[in-house]
Amino acid sequence: MPISADPNANRQEIGRTLRLAKAAGVELVHFPEGAASGYAKSEIASWSDYPWALLKRALEDVAAEAERLQLWVVLGAAHRLTTPNPPHNSLYVIGPEGRLLGRYDKRLCSHSELAGWYSPGRDPLLFQAGGLSIGCALCIEVQFPEVFRDYAEAGADAVLLSSYSGNPFFLTLAQAHGETNGLWISLADAGSDSTAAIVGPDGQIQAQGSGMAVATLDPREARWEIPLRRARPWRRSARSGDIYRGEWDADPRSQDRSQF
Repeated sequence: MPISADPNANRQEIGRTLRLAKAAGVELVHFPEGAASGYAKSEIASWSDYPWALLKRALEDVAAEAERLQLWVVLGAAHRLTTPNPPHNSLYVIGPEGRLLGRYDKRLCSHSELAGWYSPGRDPLLFQAGGLSIGCALCIEVQFPEVFRDYAEAGADAVLLSSYSGNPFFLTLAQAHGETNGLWISLADAGSDSTAAIVGPDGQIQAQGSGMAVATLDPREARWEIPLRRARPWRRSARSGDIYRGEWDADPRSQDRSQF
C-alpha cells in the first residue's frame, strides 16, 4: 500500500485493504511498518509539526472499521510519547470488536532511528487470535535470530514482521527463522520493491504477492507434521542438551583430541 505522512490518506488505503481482505475471507490483516502514520525520514521531516490528532482519529476510524468488518488488524504506526521524547515505532493489535488489545514497540532500533526519530521499546508481545499464539517484530529485528527463537520458546505459532525496507534479504531471513523455529512468518514490507509474503513453518513461501498475500495458518494440517510435531520438539531438546546427556561416551579416544 502507498504510505505518506498524511494519516487521512493512509486511513483510506487501510480501509480499502481491509475491505479487500474481508472479501477474500481473511480473519486477520497485517500491515507494514508505519502504515498509518508514515515512516520517519522517508515521509516525515520532523516530529515537531506532525499531526498527531489526525493520526489518533485515523486509528480510531480503523478500529471502527475492524469492528464493522469483524477483523483482527495489526497496524504499523508511530506511537506518540510525552514531549520531548521521540515516539515509539509500533504495531497496534486491534481485535474484531474494535478494541486496542495490545501494542508492540520496536525494541532493536537502528543507530539512525535512535538519532531523534524513535524511542526503543522494552518487551515482546504475544496475543491470541484464531486459536494461534502470535508475536510481533519490526524491520531490522529480522536480523536478530534471538527475537524469533524467544517467541518460539514462549509458544508462538507465528510472528508478524512489519517493515519499511524493500531489502530482498528480509524475506530470505524470514524463511530461515520460520524453518529453524517452526514458525509461520508474515512479512509486510512497504519499501521499494516491497513484498507481502507468508512463510510456512518449513521455511517455504506459502503465499506471496506485490500487494496482498493470503494464506491459511492451520497447525493441524498433515503437511506440518515434520516441522511442527517432530522438528520443533527435537530442536528444543537439542538446545537444552537433554537428548545427549545419556549418550556422551567416556571412551578415551573420545576424550583425547591430540591424535588422529
